[in-house]
Amino acid sequence: MRHLFEIRDQTGRVIRLTVERWKHIAQEHPAVQNIEELKDVLMNPTVIKPSKYNPQNVRYYYRFNKEKGKYLFAAVRYLNGEGFVVTAYYVRNL
Repeated sequence: MRHLFEIRDQTGRVIRLTVERWKHIAQEHPAVQNIEELKDVLMNPTVIKPSKYNPQNVRYYYRFNKEKGKYLFAAVRYLNGEGFVVTAYYVRNL
């Protein structure tokens, strides 16, 4: 599985973005076009919340984008201590 990037978040966990997931994001959520902005939301989020559906393994990362007036949302699934970006898109509210 090829990765476009691998970073560490504020908690020190490794998060990866695969080519397959980036294709999904680019096709399904075309407003998210900047991989650097996606890295930024993961490394410097405004808020990190556990998923209400899978709080043990999924975290939601949010960072406010002043230009768009919305939050960039990224969902990360953790398996064996390593995170993988599932999706990312803009939302109005947390």
